[in-house]
Amino acid sequence: MKSFFGTGSGSNFGKIVAMDRFDSGRSLSPIRQAEAYWTALLTGDGVPMRSQIDPRGLENILEYTFILERIAPGLARFRLAGSHLNKLAGMEVRGMPLTAFFEAGARDEVKTHLEQVFSAPAVTELSVISSGNLGRARLQARMILLPLKSDLGDVSRILGVMVSDGTIGTTPRRFTISDSRVRKVADVQLPPKPAPNKVAGFAEDQEGFEPRKPHLRLVSSRDD
Repeated sequence: MKSFFGTGSGSNFGKIVAMDRFDSGRSLSPIRQAEAYWTALLTGDGVPMRSQIDPRGLENILEYTFILERIAPGLARFRLAGSHLNKLAGMEVRGMPLTAFFEAGARDEVKTHLEQVFSAPAVTELSVISSGNLGRARLQARMILLPLKSDLGDVSRILGVMVSDGTIGTTPRRFTISDSRVRKVADVQLPPKPAPNKVAGFAEDQEGFEPRKPHLRLVSSRDD
């Protein structure tokens, strides 16, 4: 099994925009897998707990996965991060703020999205772009931010995935936001409950069991 998240020394809603503008479908898979895993943990009580996240359930996408901790309104830092994020930054990102991955002009928008994830709470997907210049080509990436509760019950953690599509080149890569999509957790459909396992033609209606009343008969052995 891969090590959990990492390498190095440590291991008012916006406009909803379509998220189908990527050159390669390969970048969609980890995003959708993480969303499906998180959705499966939803209950009637809402947002899943951080303690429910088991790395074995995300084993094949750990390199793209991260956990954020809220440290102030609109600010969150990496608690854990996969190797892909370290490659994009060119360094170990644990302890860094999420805004470190973005250009200065995009950081206020990132803070707004983070605050929506924590306070609504909401699921946010971002399409981001790192412009090309000498030594590196233009790079597209996708990110999903899924809210989690801490052990104290407050929504102050995020399960996230970030996947780039293309050659990373010279690092660090910093991004701007091209598209975004925000959905309140209350609007996310809960996973369906499994139906009873019945075989057509063989299932029978179940009736309640009622014990029969004892039937007594008097038998006399006296002679007439």
